[in-house]
Amino acid sequence: MSDDRPARTSPARVTSTDTEFADFYRAQFKPLTAFVLMHGATLAEAADIVQDAMIEAYRSWDHIDHPRAWAYRVTSRSFGRRRFAEDLVADPPEPAPPLCGTDIENWEQQHDILVVLAELPLRQRQVMAWTLSGFQPAEIAGELGIAAEAVRSSLLKARRALSERGAR
Repeated sequence: MSDDRPARTSPARVTSTDTEFADFYRAQFKPLTAFVLMHGATLAEAADIVQDAMIEAYRSWDHIDHPRAWAYRVTSRSFGRRRFAEDLVADPPEPAPPLCGTDIENWEQQHDILVVLAELPLRQRQVMAWTLSGFQPAEIAGELGIAAEAVRSSLLKARRALSERGAR
């Protein structure tokens, strides 16, 4: 008796690269989304930007030497391109919902940070977002293509503005 059914194909093998990327994705999606939110994006914009970056990261995974820095650079630039393409006179967006689960105290702190960051000038907000994501001024300067002194100056001005805001 002959069997007319097509032969079964074995499921695609999961490679170590796939596992490595999956671990990276799980570890970095929320922090990257928060990073883009700190730049002033809405939650929907931030999620789209991060997802697009992750797709590109997966496609280029074998050629990326420092995935975390690469992902932050790509998302930052992508947000910048989107913002400059839009009308810059619009009011800043409302802060997005938290990315922290059900920890109310953490959520309140994140919400407060997003509200205050939205009031900073673009460069100060950008430098603070990188700093709050764990990058050092020299790294930020390299990623943004500006002098380390400019990063430190923007960081100082941002911290002063945030300090004054907290004193009110």
